[in-house]
Amino acid sequence: MTDTPTPKHHIPPRRTAAQPLTDLAIRSAKARDGRVLKLADGGGLSLWVLPAGKYWRWKYRFAGKERLLALGVYPQVTARDARRLRDAAKRQLQDGVDPGTARRAARAQRRLGGDESFAGIAREWLALQQKSFSTATLEKATWMFEQLLFPFVGTRPIKEVTAPELLAVIRRIEARGAHETAHRVKARAGQVFRYAIATGRAERDPAADLRGALAPIVVTHRAALTDPAAIGGLLRAIDSYKGYPVTIAALKFAPLVFVRPGELRAAQWSELDLEAAEWRIGTPTRLSRTRCPVRRSSGPEDPRCRASSGSARPRP
Repeated sequence: MTDTPTPKHHIPPRRTAAQPLTDLAIRSAKARDGRVLKLADGGGLSLWVLPAGKYWRWKYRFAGKERLLALGVYPQVTARDARRLRDAAKRQLQDGVDPGTARRAARAQRRLGGDESFAGIAREWLALQQKSFSTATLEKATWMFEQLLFPFVGTRPIKEVTAPELLAVIRRIEARGAHETAHRVKARAGQVFRYAIATGRAERDPAADLRGALAPIVVTHRAALTDPAAIGGLLRAIDSYKGYPVTIAALKFAPLVFVRPGELRAAQWSELDLEAAEWRIGTPTRLSRTRCPVRRSSGPEDPRCRASSGSARPRP
């Protein structure tokens, strides 16, 4: 009986951590045949040697994906500098921050001028809305910031504004009974905070933390008048109203045409055919076109009305 030889298993050599590159090795490294020569320095850091130069790169993983971060060019960035930058990026990674994203955000912030105050960023955001906002909307938004927010948090660095601090400002508006304005101010502030986050100058939106903290807006529904006596009282009140001629004309005109208030406010002189006693509601720039009969005694033809509202529209 012969002994069966014991099979020999191949044991791969133990992988050792990359040794830090010496200055001599870095200076003498050269790319061959136009290929990239990658020299490991340890901890994911490597030196890429190309015919055009030598570049520091750090390989890391974030959200399950492998990424690469450029750390500079040798010799402007020495090996010691590259290791220090790698360690700083590692600390960002430990805090749950993607170093590449953080660098791009910082770069964008420098391009935007570096004003990190709430007022500066809000004015920057408003400037971006000039093409999309109507004149009235832009003026109202500007008024909210300039009069209601800037006096209290305008000079504060936006990343330092807290939810309780913002709530205290909005509580002042609520104290006047202007609950709807308080909600609108909160919404506008939130738009600025989200813009600051997108441009790398804030990390969170404190306005979002105020959800449920403001008093709700109480909506009072006005029921339609169905009692003839009540309708008569309304017509007498309109007839006795003393105010601007254009407002008086609009009040007297409304019960005769039964259109929505918005249609009446947006009425254009070009839509009125007084000879045909007809109001053609709608222009090429408006959504709907409707014909509405108009009595000559309805009131818009009053010269005082045209003089008060201008040539384009009889605006009440």
